Amino acid sequence: MKTKSVFLVSFLLVTFVALTSMDTLQKQETFEGVYDGQEDYGYNFIGTYEGEDEEYTMTFQNIDASVLSSFDLKSEKLVGSKFSVTYTIKVESVKDEDGYEDEIETYTIIALKKL
Repeated sequence: MKTKSVFLVSFLLVTFVALTSMDTLQKQETFEGVYDGQEDYGYNFIGTYEGEDEEYTMTFQNIDASVLSSFDLKSEKLVGSKFSVTYTIKVESVKDEDGYEDEIETYTIIALKKL
């Protein structure tokens, strides 16, 4: 009986850890900003820090195909429009030619809402 309880508690603990770590990998974030156009390296949006006048640029390297079919971000028509951007961040570890590991973050737009 005691072995069953230990096994059950261990199984539940491992399941909990696995599910919470998967949630972190799939985490979505939202950002509000003004579309600033597309470059070779991605789609740029200008945001402001809350309560401040200082601006910063968010660059998204990828965009979901369904979002791109709804909003033509490759044209100049939407430059200057304000959006709510929902995105994910994928972190990859890559080794350079010297054997050092470097983390690369890739930002992907998964939803857009014009404000």
